[in-house]
Amino acid sequence: MTGGRTASGLVWPGTGYSWGLSLAALCLLTACSSTPKNADPTAKKALSGTDESIFLGDTIEKNYDPNVIMKRGEAFFEKEEYAEAIVEYNHFLDLHRNHVLAPYAAFRIGESQMKRAKGIDRDPEPVQKAIESFERLRRDFPGSRYDGQAAQKIQECHDLIAQMHLFVGQFYYRRESYLAAAHRFEQIMKLYPDKSVAPDALYYLALSYHDLGADDWASEKLILLAEKYPNSLHSDDGAKLLAKIGGSQPATVLAKQPQAAPPADSAPASPPQDQSGFGNGFAPSASAGSIRIPSAGAFGQGFVSCRLGAWC
Repeated sequence: MTGGRTASGLVWPGTGYSWGLSLAALCLLTACSSTPKNADPTAKKALSGTDESIFLGDTIEKNYDPNVIMKRGEAFFEKEEYAEAIVEYNHFLDLHRNHVLAPYAAFRIGESQMKRAKGIDRDPEPVQKAIESFERLRRDFPGSRYDGQAAQKIQECHDLIAQMHLFVGQFYYRRESYLAAAHRFEQIMKLYPDKSVAPDALYYLALSYHDLGADDWASEKLILLAEKYPNSLHSDDGAKLLAKIGGSQPATVLAKQPQAAPPADSAPASPPQDQSGFGNGFAPSASAGSIRIPSAGAFGQGFVSCRLGAWC
């Protein structure tokens, strides 16, 4: 039975009633759809215009497409998520080593490793890996447009490592661990003599030797400091320390100077005394009854090995 009006004016529940409900629902939907879609422009913050769909899904195309992989790497780099960026750049190189953007991906890996370094007082591993990455770029893509920039970045990384060595050496020195400190300062002078931290390392190396009682080696380093870095921050302090220990030239040099031969009719010279310190560690001084540490040789082979580069 269809709906309609009866003689008494009542409305039967039928088609008219259903249409009324449908009309109300339609009005409700229309009202909802009329709400502006961009009512809150800050509700979702885009990442420098990056299409974030590149992070969604796991299709074959997205895993192999060079443009998508590069966009993901760049997006992670912008967000300072450098470990994830390195993964994407390496993925790019694994699949598209002959692509025009391959040298750029290799350069970005080195940059990402440098960004992971947190300072001279932290783990130097990211800096070492950055050097390896930039060297690999120059080896795998010789003559690329990033070759010169990579060479400059390598020098910046070596500067950081030299500063790390100096920081650690000064830390050991403050803790009076002079052997470990001397090793770090020796490493700087051996590997990074042209870096800005070299004068500081040379001065603290002399201090370490002096505090160990090896004033002959301390004099040698202080003279080198005055000759090679005359305008350094520690030049005045170095000159004062050199005057304090009375070293005009290293004792090791004086020991090598030839001596005049004794007359033929003179008494035979007494056997040379053991000045190495291996026997008792000390040698008699000029004044009777007192002892002194004559040279670095008194510390034995272990100290010499440390100076030659072995870990203390």
